[in-house]
Amino acid sequence: MKSKNRIDNYVVPVEKNEDYIMTIDNMGYEGEGVGKIDNFTVFVAGAIIGEKVKVKIVKISKSFAFGKLLEIIETSSNRIEPVCSIYKNCGGCNLQHIDYKGQLDFKTNRVIQVINRIGKLEDVIIHPTIGMESPYNYRNKVQLPVSNKNGQVNIGFYAARSHDIINMETCHIQDKVADVVVKLTRQWIKEYNVQSYNEENHQGSLRHIMIRKGFKTGEVMVVVVTNGKSLPHKEEFIALITKKIQGIVSIVQNINSEKTNVILGASCITLWGKDTITDYIGEFKFEVSPLSFFQVNSIQTEVLYSKVLEYANLSGGEVVLDAYCGTGTISLFLSQKAKVVYGVEIVPEAIENAKINAIENKVNNTEFIVGEAEKVIPKLISQGIRADVVVVDPPRKGCDKILLEAIASMGPITVVYVSCDPGTLARDLGILDELGYKTIEIQPVDMFPQTAHVECVALIRKK
Repeated sequence: MKSKNRIDNYVVPVEKNEDYIMTIDNMGYEGEGVGKIDNFTVFVAGAIIGEKVKVKIVKISKSFAFGKLLEIIETSSNRIEPVCSIYKNCGGCNLQHIDYKGQLDFKTNRVIQVINRIGKLEDVIIHPTIGMESPYNYRNKVQLPVSNKNGQVNIGFYAARSHDIINMETCHIQDKVADVVVKLTRQWIKEYNVQSYNEENHQGSLRHIMIRKGFKTGEVMVVVVTNGKSLPHKEEFIALITKKIQGIVSIVQNINSEKTNVILGASCITLWGKDTITDYIGEFKFEVSPLSFFQVNSIQTEVLYSKVLEYANLSGGEVVLDAYCGTGTISLFLSQKAKVVYGVEIVPEAIENAKINAIENKVNNTEFIVGEAEKVIPKLISQGIRADVVVVDPPRKGCDKILLEAIASMGPITVVYVSCDPGTLARDLGILDELGYKTIEIQPVDMFPQTAHVECVALIRKK
């Protein structure tokens, strides 16, 4: 037993840079192993539930510590060898060392834990996470930073919690066409000595490469993000990409001159081909621009939206409110079986896209409104409009309590909640429970295999 020390007057049973042997009995929300040393919580990245491990303590707070995995003494049956050669350094995914069944079990258990601990809800049916037949090469969009360091051209992902680019030849979660674009871009940079962007001095031209692909159409878009309007040797780049990339229909320059971590700027110039690529979700067609939000996993998006439609349980006569409609993707799905769908979104450009998408798909029972849903809902009520079903698909921070109260005031029979963060979902379901709405069941969907992220659809009914 190592001697105990103090952190902010709290006695802790571990010391920094000392080695310990411990058993992993749980998993953290980011997929790290969690165990106890003298009843003191230690998080260990790369460890799996059920394993006995040797760790070095690298960081301590008054209530928990972080350990570096040194040795696996007893190995979990779910442990596999990662397929990616840079997996341990790259911050792109963090569950490749766990077999796919283990990943799905982890995500299901995570949802169960937060619903119980944060939402404090009982009698909620939580289904096993719906996975993919093939949990690799599923991303239809990837954004890759570019740098020149010591004469080497680096294109890849940032290392976890840093802006150090891990150079990449192949990524196993993005579509394979992106690997070819990366190879060609690296070749073009070297051949023409194109200067990449330097974050420290705000100099250099090339910041990021973005690749989008329509999974059902095969159409490919390549976006070059530059620090200003100048793009040296762009004609040579266009010639190389159009000659070598099958399915290429669009090459775009995006201009971002700001000192920022935001990847894309507001201005786009189409260098070659179309302004957009076309893709489908189910039977619905969408034009996807460089700045468009479009779910990155086309296959699982269809699964997710089909579950939303199932939970909405529409018979054709219902009024539906889609409270975070974005570009109208869920609204269009709901329109198939609803009397009318009102889509509300605070971003004007997204509403314009939603209207265009409705016209393109010959949908005439949707109405899209710019504004905050919590302010739009009282206006709709004052006009005599009340929704039978409300769908919310908020950002990671979840819904404001004011919005949930506004939804309850509308009195829908059913609420369907689409969430990209189980923690904020659990919090909001707890609030809805207090407002008279009971959570019946939750369906997790694995939109991001090899990572700790999980999407959920919750069915909530008026008590």
